[in-house]
Amino acid sequence: MGVEAVLFDMDGVLADSEPFIAEAAIAMLAESYGVAASRADFLPFVGMGENRFISGAAARHGVAVDLERDKARTYELYFELIRGRLREVAGATAFVRECRARGLKLAVATSADRRKLEANLREIGLVEADFDALVDGLQVERKKPYPDIYLEAARRLGISPARCLVVEDAVSGVEAAKAAGCACLALAGSFPEAELRAAGADWFAEDLASVDAARAAFGRRFN
Repeated sequence: MGVEAVLFDMDGVLADSEPFIAEAAIAMLAESYGVAASRADFLPFVGMGENRFISGAAARHGVAVDLERDKARTYELYFELIRGRLREVAGATAFVRECRARGLKLAVATSADRRKLEANLREIGLVEADFDALVDGLQVERKKPYPDIYLEAARRLGISPARCLVVEDAVSGVEAAKAAGCACLALAGSFPEAELRAAGADWFAEDLASVDAARAAFGRRFN
């Protein structure tokens, strides 16, 4: 069955931003708490939004963070780090524009805050007008792996979730997509394919450069 809409996660799908947000959070924890965190501390919380990303990693070191203050500081550091350095995931902008040219509805559905979403789009050369809807993590009560953000994106587009293809890179995001009733293409850049497969992903690709919008539109296999 073909799809009528593509719902994109942001980090690790459109923008190669996950190394930068981890670097910023590591710096914040060192600065504020003297904690020597590593990227591995954050991996279980990828895709769940910065609140969980920061607090989950901090808890591994016995630290209870001040989320409002510490997330604000993490974002300050992040925005400095990405300026002129953030790159798209290979093929992302071309894929978005090809989907648009083919008449597919498009949305971004990210667990991150709106300011991070806007900064990421700006750095990789996309704009709000490239999408029919933008849904950020502050607009839903429950974050991934709950389905809420993809259900909301589909609602805003006026498309049944069964006619939506979600593009994800995180286990929690794949779980959210499938719980929403969407098909899911998983990019195997942040997690091993075996973990994404176990979460329920329907198709796999290394990046969006290796997937064309025609196959996305008609639901053909990617591997």
